[in-house]
Amino acid sequence: MGSMPPHTVDRPRVGIPWRTSAEETANNLAKTKNYQDAVAAAGGEPVLLSLQQPSQLKELLPTLDAFVLPGSPADVNPAAYGSIDHGKSAPADLPREQTDRVILSHAFGEKKPVLAICYGCQLLNVYLGGTLIQDLPTETGTAMLHSKNDITPPRTTDPIHAATFDEPSRLAAIAKSREAQINSSHHQAVEKIGKNLRVTAHAPDGTIEAIEWTGDDNWIVGVQWHPERMFGDPFSERLFSDFIAAARDALGARDERRALARHP
Repeated sequence: MGSMPPHTVDRPRVGIPWRTSAEETANNLAKTKNYQDAVAAAGGEPVLLSLQQPSQLKELLPTLDAFVLPGSPADVNPAAYGSIDHGKSAPADLPREQTDRVILSHAFGEKKPVLAICYGCQLLNVYLGGTLIQDLPTETGTAMLHSKNDITPPRTTDPIHAATFDEPSRLAAIAKSREAQINSSHHQAVEKIGKNLRVTAHAPDGTIEAIEWTGDDNWIVGVQWHPERMFGDPFSERLFSDFIAAARDALGARDERRALARHP
């Protein structure tokens, strides 16, 4: 692997794992590109992370400043949160789960920001000891559409519904409102909240739509919707911009600590 470009506070490097092992094998970037484009538009440098090369991942992590954990058609292995498959979970993608766990361990240890989206939000919650609802329609009885697959025949576009934000929270500040319209493309959701997380957004039917880290001042936010494909939406653009600003701040703080260590 060649030499890494230097960190710059103006353009932090953001690691994004492949959505799935199958997409990586096929080199199918169609949906992962939305995350890359959103990061680039907000002022970051997206760096694609392999699910199949653990040694390369460990080499890359110290060169990265923040992480986006994307969505996935897979579901988190129910055994990871002490449950069994109730018959509605999609097959797990274990290389993706392991990659996200390595990323989160590094991000928490080094205080690097994380934006966890849909599947990424669920994995973040499970990583911190939380549990998941395996299928919203069958386990909660909700009539609200959370996926275009909830109706027959399936829609071609994602359902849209409101999210209500708790105050004070990062998301309420970013939204500049107690409510925003969000897209929806999931059949699972956070159930029991993980350690040092707080719920900061709900759908009208009570489904948890966002979680935020409270263990320290690191910027770690999980959202159940897909801001990377809410093209032209001001709230989604501000979410990515706030995330990149947090990455710049965290990088600047690390550089300052290193400078003080060299010249106490």
